[in-house]
Amino acid sequence: MRRAPHDGQKPRRLQLNGMVVADVGAGTGYLSRRMAAAVGPGGKVLAVDVQPEMIEMLKQLARKAHLSQIVPVLGSETDVKLQPNSVDLAIMVDVYHELAYPFEVLASIIRALKPGGRVVFVEYRAEDSRVPIKELHKMSEAQVKREAAAHPLVWERTVGTLPWQHMVVFRKAER
Repeated sequence: MRRAPHDGQKPRRLQLNGMVVADVGAGTGYLSRRMAAAVGPGGKVLAVDVQPEMIEMLKQLARKAHLSQIVPVLGSETDVKLQPNSVDLAIMVDVYHELAYPFEVLASIIRALKPGGRVVFVEYRAEDSRVPIKELHKMSEAQVKREAAAHPLVWERTVGTLPWQHMVVFRKAER
């Protein structure tokens, strides 16, 4: 089932060509490998994970696929370990609800965002009882917005075109 975006607008496809994108909680790099094509040869995908085993696997998979745009980064439980003002877009797919230190991790992501950079939360919809995922692995749009409200982020839009998840997009606030 395709759901209409919550903001009443047609979904907009971000142009990622040449961008620096952070895939936070990258695991083996499923999304990172797909974003590598979207950022093109002039872009970069910073694939962040806290598990050294995942980073090693990610390196091997990126090398095997000849994806030099992917840069594996070993983060910590509290910090994504990315350079300040270096990221155009950070995305967390089914990650935020799993974080032991969500406030600290989000703060480190915001430090890494360039002025006007965006952070995207993709989480299973807690509002929808038909989503076949345990409740502890879901977040409502309101929960995501509450978490973001503690940081210098401005809600931009929520896209509901995925069958079970929502994408909640925020922009780094101007100082």
